[in-house]
Amino acid sequence: MSQDARATEPTNRPTGINPLVATQAGAPYMASRDDILRAVRTNLPPPADLPEIEARGIVYADLPKQFAAMVEAVGGRCVFAADLAEVNRTLTAMPEVMTALKIVSLVHGVGMPNVDLNDVNDPHELADVDFAVLPGRFGVAENGAVWVTDEGVKHRAIAFIAQHLALVIPTADILDNMHQAYERLAFAKPGFGVFISGPSKTADIEQSLVIGAHGPRSLTVFCVGAKLDTH
Repeated sequence: MSQDARATEPTNRPTGINPLVATQAGAPYMASRDDILRAVRTNLPPPADLPEIEARGIVYADLPKQFAAMVEAVGGRCVFAADLAEVNRTLTAMPEVMTALKIVSLVHGVGMPNVDLNDVNDPHELADVDFAVLPGRFGVAENGAVWVTDEGVKHRAIAFIAQHLALVIPTADILDNMHQAYERLAFAKPGFGVFISGPSKTADIEQSLVIGAHGPRSLTVFCVGAKLDTH
């Protein structure tokens, strides 16, 4: 641009206005936030009723079989037992139990615990627990998850710090999907709950699956109340 051309540019432009902003009627113009929102409101689509959803989530013809398949798919083991006596017989034959030095069981009548959580003040003292048996509230066939809470549990860390974990649920309390699971959740008072699906695992590094990276190296789910053939 020549010196003469620069001299013809207006010198009375208000400060703070970008000269590249579009002009309207010869004056700098920029739509304000209110102008934009007003334009949006005047061009809203007509209201529509929410759709009616008759069925939520997948439903399975054979819940126990699907649940067992998903538990195994995520690296766990699912055992169906007619009663707690059968659970104990299975436990005593498990290598993880046979070699365990410290065992915790919060399911009355199951296992041979030698560590009482009520006698432990610091959860860090549970770092050397080899095997833990905890009650589960219900299972989800969609993903093999078990809902576990800290109700009656002094140290909820036991579900994550034990080397091996077993969860016990009633076979009748296996749900189809997570929609049903969330409808089942209830918190009458402050508390903790978690869905546990399989043992601890990660594949963050080079997409190489590692079992037991952050928590239990194995998970066994006992479904009590019916002796079923899931194969």
